[in-house]
Amino acid sequence: MSKKEILKQLTRIADSLERIAPTERDAPDLSKGNAFIWDAEKNSLRPIAAVNHVDMGMLKGIDQVRDILIDNTTRFAKGYPANNALLWGARGMGKSSLVKAAHALVNAEEKNSLVLVEIHREDIPSLPELLLTLQKSDRNIILFCDDLSFDGDDDTYKSLKTVLDGGLEGRPKNVIFYATSNRRHLMRRDMIENERSTAVMPSEAIEEKVSLSDRFGLWLGFHSCSQDEYLEMIRGYIAHYNIPIDDDQMVKEAIEWMRTRGSRSGRVAWQYIQDLAGRTETRLD
Repeated sequence: MSKKEILKQLTRIADSLERIAPTERDAPDLSKGNAFIWDAEKNSLRPIAAVNHVDMGMLKGIDQVRDILIDNTTRFAKGYPANNALLWGARGMGKSSLVKAAHALVNAEEKNSLVLVEIHREDIPSLPELLLTLQKSDRNIILFCDDLSFDGDDDTYKSLKTVLDGGLEGRPKNVIFYATSNRRHLMRRDMIENERSTAVMPSEAIEEKVSLSDRFGLWLGFHSCSQDEYLEMIRGYIAHYNIPIDDDQMVKEAIEWMRTRGSRSGRVAWQYIQDLAGRTETRLD
């Protein structure tokens, strides 16, 4: 082979290596707002102009977990150590609303020091790529996944475990992870029991499944509210939006509304408020 041909081959190899080599990631531009959604397909962050959140004062019946999450979020915003948080429990009791309200409250107090980035459950496999992007930023970031859970043979949780509290790099110092779930261990109870009954070493199988939730330093439990708490939620909305209705009439309607749905929660209270606002021609702006 001539020198010319060798040079040509070497040039071709060099070009190929250059194409497959990882490129240096630029710091993400988070100056466009305080909230973004991660688009895994486009490998980009989409800014959200206005976050759909409620005022902290309207979240009733969750005082203890509210104070714990606000304190944890405030410490993180100030650059002090803070924990990943798992908000788990009853449906419709304000888990995701609390995360968004805490972000808004702390940002108002700490001069927009926090960014909220939402990652969808189905995009969890792209989490390592997202973290490589976020660690380039000089802002503190709450990474938020709503309704996080795992089913069947889904082994995505293994990569999430490594990202949260393992691996050589660990979690970037400027990122904290908040997740909500209806399940305490992020998996159905029957999945855990199935592992217990079929595994060669049941205790090890269970440990592998539930250890993901151990990566969250804060476990904040949400439980079904009492009737008084349910009515207090509704009164808070009525006062905030100035909805014209007599309290006795509201109580009668709200209890009937609750009974037709077979449950009471913050979500059911808000659904009643939407119906009431429509009937009284009140805008919920």
